[in-house]
Amino acid sequence: MDRDAAEVLAINAIGFLAADADRMEAFLSLAGVAPSALRRELSSPEFLAGVLDHLLQNETLLLEFCAEQGIEPTLPARARRKLPGATPDH
Repeated sequence: MDRDAAEVLAINAIGFLAADADRMEAFLSLAGVAPSALRRELSSPEFLAGVLDHLLQNETLLLEFCAEQGIEPTLPARARRKLPGATPDH
């Protein structure tokens, strides 16, 4: 997986979060991002990394996202390693 594919996966994750108002509200609150700033933040690799971090911190959310996307549950962690700020546990 390259960085572009990782960013696409993170954008898909935003779509997954946005499909449920409660999920999206929780994410935006934790991220400290106003809904009006979301579009601007989507161009930030650091923000996209935070989206994947959010999924990786909640196994239920991660598994729901992966099931919806038809992807392996390990893929978001691999994508996260391609974005800024990755640590060995990601």
